[in-house]
Amino acid sequence: MRIRLAATTAAATGTLIALTAVPAEAAEYTSALKVRGVQYDAPGSDSNNCATGNTDEEYLTVKNYSSTKTVNLKGYLVEDAVGNFFEFTANHYLQPGDYVKLRGGHGSDSDAKNVVYRDNCNFIWNNDKDTIYLYKPSGSRADVHSYTKSGSDPDRNGYIKFHS
Repeated sequence: MRIRLAATTAAATGTLIALTAVPAEAAEYTSALKVRGVQYDAPGSDSNNCATGNTDEEYLTVKNYSSTKTVNLKGYLVEDAVGNFFEFTANHYLQPGDYVKLRGGHGSDSDAKNVVYRDNCNFIWNNDKDTIYLYKPSGSRADVHSYTKSGSDPDRNGYIKFHS
């Protein structure tokens, strides 16, 4: 984990008051939208066959943690550690507290069912370890999480929860 050092100085004396370590990821949580969790290992044997595969069982949940602001997902980008990405190109509004599951495979996007499909039958999240980036339409980072199967998923069910 990268660590940023944050120092606070007294204006009058110029002396160092506190030195604290702040995880670099903590600074990224300024967005209402955050990655709630990821089903990085789809149940069953992995098969990216569009007709019979299970890529639709691999999903990322993005949640609007604002208590007052509705957020349009259009222009947000989800990316993994090696540059595989998905951009929300259509309007999809998340009310405060609402979420959407970004699934692999093909299907019908639905606001009512809180689902958007990547329209790609290839898996995006690695089963052993990966990093998930969520970018705002401006290009600034909204959220980031790294995981390992052995360190982040103690029950080994293929799902990791990042935020409540």
